Amino acid sequence: MTALPTFTLAIVGAGPRGVGVLERLSANADDLLGDRRVEVHLIDPFPPGPGRVWRYEQSPLLRMNSMPEDVTVFTDDTVRIDGPVRPGPSLIEWVRKVRAGTLEYPVPDDVRAEFETLASTDFPTRRLQSRYLEWFYRKVVAELPPGITVVEHLATAESIGDDETVRLSDGTTVSADAVVLTVGHLDAVPDSRERELEAFAEQHELSYYPAGYTADVDYSAVPAGEPVLVRGFGLAFVDLMLLLTEGRGGRFEELPCGGLRYRPSGAEPVLHVGSRRGVPYHAKTGYRLRGKPLQLPRFFDQRAIDGLTGPLDFRADVWPLIAKELAWAYYTELFTGHPDRVRMDFAVFADKFADLPWGTSEMDALVTAAVPALEDRLDLERLDRPFAGRRFDSGEEFGKAVRKYIESDLARRADAHHSADLGAFMALLSVIGQLPTLLATGRLTAASQVSDMDGWFHGFFSYYASGPPPRRLDELLALEDAGIVSFLGADISIAADETAGTFVASSASHPDTVAARTLIEARLPDASVPRVSDPLLRSLRDTGALAEETVPDVDGATLPSGRIATTLSDFRLLTVDGSPHQRRFAVGPHTSVRSAGAFTRPRTNAISFRQNDALAREILRLANP
Repeated sequence: MTALPTFTLAIVGAGPRGVGVLERLSANADDLLGDRRVEVHLIDPFPPGPGRVWRYEQSPLLRMNSMPEDVTVFTDDTVRIDGPVRPGPSLIEWVRKVRAGTLEYPVPDDVRAEFETLASTDFPTRRLQSRYLEWFYRKVVAELPPGITVVEHLATAESIGDDETVRLSDGTTVSADAVVLTVGHLDAVPDSRERELEAFAEQHELSYYPAGYTADVDYSAVPAGEPVLVRGFGLAFVDLMLLLTEGRGGRFEELPCGGLRYRPSGAEPVLHVGSRRGVPYHAKTGYRLRGKPLQLPRFFDQRAIDGLTGPLDFRADVWPLIAKELAWAYYTELFTGHPDRVRMDFAVFADKFADLPWGTSEMDALVTAAVPALEDRLDLERLDRPFAGRRFDSGEEFGKAVRKYIESDLARRADAHHSADLGAFMALLSVIGQLPTLLATGRLTAASQVSDMDGWFHGFFSYYASGPPPRRLDELLALEDAGIVSFLGADISIAADETAGTFVASSASHPDTVAARTLIEARLPDASVPRVSDPLLRSLRDTGALAEETVPDVDGATLPSGRIATTLSDFRLLTVDGSPHQRRFAVGPHTSVRSAGAFTRPRTNAISFRQNDALAREILRLANP
């Protein structure tokens, strides 16, 4: 029998997601590849493994918002996949093996001190995570089966021809049999409002920085000593804050009584920051669960989702199940980890809790009877918008309230007395894992899926569960105390004042306004196929080979989501006529098959691992039909 020619696969994007797909190709080869050979071309202008976001060449000030015990790139026996599980060390286990000499890795001098002192509950630098991802990639390549080889291309993919020829920025081409796009955040050209602000800035010789990934933006021209308006209070702001303060020569000093003092260098601007909530994301917790192991999902599981009949409104029909799931995990930890703070046996509470819908007076009465302290009761509405409906007499008074709020958050996230908060966090992770099941039902209305699930709920998840290390909020308080940062308020609004020729910020929290000649959007751009700036995605879009996802509504109409349209079952790209391309695939958070990060907490049956395995098996079946 004549041997089949080598099957050529181009993976565009060689960060942790692209390498994760490569690892699954390797793991599944024995079962599905047969005698066919596969040549994998990894295409990325950034180093394979870390890719763009986790590249080593970024500021050493920037850190992960995860502890090393909560980071892994390896499957484990909780991951429900058809392919084989190939376990490996988490980030902290890897560091310990390197330290002990049981795993050989040349530690660079500039992260050696961190390697030697890193604890499981620290928050590593992104540079150290970069080394872990680089090692993972080298390990995957070293362990490839004989039928799979890898070719690296440090270049940008610019177009794909009808014959699957991928053209690169360095002038080379890859003649592929199939292409996988491992899509991260979609960089985008400014939207209409941002273009208006850009034009206003140009007209009045101001500075405007549209939404973008903070580590990629050059902020060196932001003037020292001048007020700067910042819209966005999440992780992008935290990075910006560090780059414009400590990154400009300032110093944080530990105070004997706790907390920090900031010593300015004189090169800092004055940052006036606001957002929809008017407060930063919650700090990550610094403790572990103390009570009974959580059994999740409990109320937002397959059976509950199957029982939902459409059309569904996310807030009205789905959120009560999710809220009950969060409350179940929260109160399980409170009752079993802190039984001295409740007035009811957990078994009795659990039986009654299970029978009551979330948000009812009966549920409220149960919680009130069982949990005497207000601070021990889960109030999701207050968590979501802590300053909703509150109006202060001045920006100064609002600033005092925000400072008190941050201090309280830091104290709560550092004290295992409040470990029930970690229970709710774990439930949120479980909920994220269930959302693809909900989407697969097709029962959500289009407007609710786009605005409520992808919009509001994703924002709530990030705000509650994906915040910064606690030290970052300590630094924020020190900067506020030093007069380097001030708090604008909730529901911030930016106006272009033609008369004064400045940007002016106001908020719903107080009557004061702040004018400035510099405005920074401290956020990632929203997913938008129409505004995508990546040359390859733009080329595919313009030729009709890539489409924006449209969510069907109950009346037969559709609503665009901004995401890249793919099939839900096998990740194939959809063209503008709705047909799946047989040899092009895409995975990532901004595709129809939503996902979380490319790496994850150990033992959580991560969506990304499941998707990587299913995609790899589909490609191998394509290679060896």
